[in-house]
Amino acid sequence: MRLRVLTALGCGIAILLCSGAWWGVPVAAGVTYGLDRVLSRQPPAAVRAQRDRAVADLPLGADLLASALRAGSPVDRAVAAVAEAIDGPLGERLDRVARSLRLGADPPEAWAHLADLPGAGRLIAAAVRSSASGAALSGAFTRLADDLRADRAVAAETAARRAGVLIVLPLGVCFLPAFLLAGLVPVLVTVLGDAL
Repeated sequence: MRLRVLTALGCGIAILLCSGAWWGVPVAAGVTYGLDRVLSRQPPAAVRAQRDRAVADLPLGADLLASALRAGSPVDRAVAAVAEAIDGPLGERLDRVARSLRLGADPPEAWAHLADLPGAGRLIAAAVRSSASGAALSGAFTRLADDLRADRAVAAETAARRAGVLIVLPLGVCFLPAFLLAGLVPVLVTVLGDAL
């Protein structure tokens, strides 16, 4: 929290010093307040790292759940076994799901421990749908794991393409003015000098 406040204050002071006029005071105050609000909405780095690790483990967790269910384990025991096997942030969440199921919670309530993970919504929907209809859950979890891996591959490819475009941007910003100054300006000066 202190770092957030110091960052916002530092930006406000920098604006105040750069402006050097009376109008810099309200602008600096507005920027300081706005930056503090924006930074306060961001989750801490540790929370983001745990969420990213849980999302990365989600396809493996779905595969392990499918395997445990195919082996004949009840859902609560399968979830508990996978929670113990995976460990980490996803394991902790799955452990809460297993304990909730063992204590008799409704499936939507029990699986809600995974609700804030990107991609877990489909896993929750499959588990709730299976509890209501009695459909086989192992096949749904296997398909879900494959879909999550495919989504991750598409996201990685998109990020790689975006990085390629962003790498070219500084080159264009640097070389375009140099080309204009070194290549076009002398030609224009020569042509205009001959014409006048």
